[in-house]
Amino acid sequence: MSNMRQLRFREALREAMTEEMDRDERVFLMGEEVGHYQGAYKVTEGMLDRFGSGRVLDTPIAESGFAGIGIGAAMMGLRPIVEFMTWNFSAVAFDQILNNASKVRQMSGGQFNCPIVFRGPNGSAKQVGSQHSTSMEHFYATIPGLKVVAPAFPADAKGLMKAAIRDDNPVVFIESETLYSVKGDVPDNQDAIEFGRAQVVRDGTAATLVAYSRMTHVALEAAAHLAKEGIEVEVVDLRTLRPLDEETIVRSVQKTHRCVVVHEGWSYGGVGAEIADRVQRLAFDWLEAPILRVAQLDVGMPYNAKLEQACIPQPDRVRDTVKRLVFRDG
Repeated sequence: MSNMRQLRFREALREAMTEEMDRDERVFLMGEEVGHYQGAYKVTEGMLDRFGSGRVLDTPIAESGFAGIGIGAAMMGLRPIVEFMTWNFSAVAFDQILNNASKVRQMSGGQFNCPIVFRGPNGSAKQVGSQHSTSMEHFYATIPGLKVVAPAFPADAKGLMKAAIRDDNPVVFIESETLYSVKGDVPDNQDAIEFGRAQVVRDGTAATLVAYSRMTHVALEAAAHLAKEGIEVEVVDLRTLRPLDEETIVRSVQKTHRCVVVHEGWSYGGVGAEIADRVQRLAFDWLEAPILRVAQLDVGMPYNAKLEQACIPQPDRVRDTVKRLVFRDG
């Protein structure tokens, strides 16, 4: 049995990258302030001293440029980890990710792989402004050729990061700035976690809550409140959005007969819409109520603290949504 250690989310990510760089000399890290400044969120702290400036590269503020350099390096056999200071800024590099990273393997007839990891904080934090608060995962989850990862717990962050670095395909690795300091048990020998395997993090029978990244914690908090009222809900943490473990979702809905999807992005065309479509196609005969979604309000993120919190899914919104399903009220 493995010994467990309490690690913060950022520490688990750092361990994964460090261990993979020790294991494979082809792996290197690049991005804004990843080296001398020790990382904007201290995820890469100490890595420059350990690996040197040849493998931990500080870049200019030019996301399209260093994303393109990383893609070229991956095509030539290296395994880059590219950090965006926030996934909002990846919009500047969207052409590189969409038209090069995701397509090069198919367009070259398999002559080129693109083993690259794009990682960084996603979604809102605390009053970082609208241009730093967009949940970008649904943009990338629509693109064939990309894998999209969104862990909620430190052990998953480490295991999934290891899997991402070893994968021969481009991986979009979604982190939440608000999770970086969250602690959790991580096995001493935590190895790679297979993509496309969701986990049930709370058992229940009244309804299924499907969530990922920070929203898994929101769903768990809502579930704890509901349990005090005698309503036991099941919480499914997706871990990866592409590939999506629809079997675990469907199996849970077959047990609970109700489904609420909780995600931080906008609802229109979002991850929740995709999950709702799959549930109604694959588990229609088991549903006893409509599939509902709890998402960010359909506006750009306000800077005002109270308005910001009003926009983001909160445990009370999740709780009220579940009660609407259970009691068919409204």
